Amino acid sequence: MADFFHKLLAFFTKIFGEKIFSYGAIMIAAGFYLFSPKMVLSGIYFYRQVFPGKSFFFLSACVWKQFKNFTTVFLDRFLMFEKGKVEHESTGKENLDEVINKKKGAIILMSHMGNWEIAAHLLKKKGTRLLLYMGIKNKEQLEKMQKTSLMQSGIKIIAVTKDGGSPFDIIEGINFLKEGGVVALTGDRIWKQDQKAVKIKFLGHEAFIPEIPFVLSLLSGAPILIFFAFRKGKSSYSFSFSEPRFVEPADRKARKEKIAETAQWYSDALETSLRKHPFEWYHFEKFLGDKI
Repeated sequence: MADFFHKLLAFFTKIFGEKIFSYGAIMIAAGFYLFSPKMVLSGIYFYRQVFPGKSFFFLSACVWKQFKNFTTVFLDRFLMFEKGKVEHESTGKENLDEVINKKKGAIILMSHMGNWEIAAHLLKKKGTRLLLYMGIKNKEQLEKMQKTSLMQSGIKIIAVTKDGGSPFDIIEGINFLKEGGVVALTGDRIWKQDQKAVKIKFLGHEAFIPEIPFVLSLLSGAPILIFFAFRKGKSSYSFSFSEPRFVEPADRKARKEKIAETAQWYSDALETSLRKHPFEWYHFEKFLGDKI
């Protein structure tokens, strides 16, 4: 159904202009807001941790702004493919360039904060050899649409469903890194129920994130760079790359400790960015656990 509405909006936008897409997308966002009470209540709980002491109505407005902002992801994708209208500035891009030039591979650790899809397309356009791990849930058509468009751009995709993937998926990623390629994946969402995870502290709560980015770094020797892509305006983005960080434990016994330390480094960066851009957090599932 989501795929149908997206194509319908794109069709009418070609005829009547960009405003039709924006209005239609907002109507869809309003539908989710009005008829997905569990999702809205989960968002209210989340924003209560971001803005403690604020009223229920303020927190409800935060969730609506989050839903509304999410529609820009699809508008900017449409503008990029149909009109080539995407501008961006980068901070720390030299960190990635330096690693790539050494031909030792790099792991770009993204999140559901901002618009990672736009960035993936632009990296590919610049000639980056890119492999993307992408979690796919069976009923989420929007993610399937993202996968299709990314593959059409020439990005190598390894899709992991909730039923799990193959151990060979990890081996493929390690080999790709050792050949000097760039592996990108989001680090803030568990893809499947039995997935190995790392406990972190986030907004004063415990939370769990996938272990795989840190294992890939450990086994390949490639560094991790945290990446964010935030919207400055219509079809305009600000990209940032952290300094590279290696998962290099002193010995085998220290592996778990080093992975946990690096995962918390990512969590701290995620929380800092969330506080600067609280309404570009497009993670609509429960994330926070017990208070710590």
